[in-house]
Amino acid sequence: MARLLVLDSWALLAYFQGEPSGETVEAHLIRAASGREALLLSVVNWTEVVYCVERKGGRAAAEQVIRDLDALPIAVVGVDENRRIAREAASMKAGFRLSLANAFAAALTRERKGALVTGDPEFQPLEGLIRIEWLVKRPA
Repeated sequence: MARLLVLDSWALLAYFQGEPSGETVEAHLIRAASGREALLLSVVNWTEVVYCVERKGGRAAAEQVIRDLDALPIAVVGVDENRRIAREAASMKAGFRLSLANAFAAALTRERKGALVTGDPEFQPLEGLIRIEWLVKRPA
């Protein structure tokens, strides 16, 4: 069975911007393409990646990143019909100082019993609640 990982916006932006942490994300993508890992992305985090790229590089850059995301071995997970993930995200946002996108990444990770791949220090308070694979040295 493939190891399940959830990518957050921080991880994908590091990959698309060619940052050193992006090399680790690329390795996860290669393993996912070979079936050794399963990669998930909340649609809320997908939205965050696209708007960050559009804000920095314009509409054409956003359209390109959408095509790039579509070509990657990542399953984009929408808000579920029974709203379990959304409810969990709301609870995490209420209990921790998380952005909405980060709350959805954490909720998806918890719901699917995976590990979150990130370098965003905002997730540090969740270390006992979800498994986190830090892309950079663990935040102090």
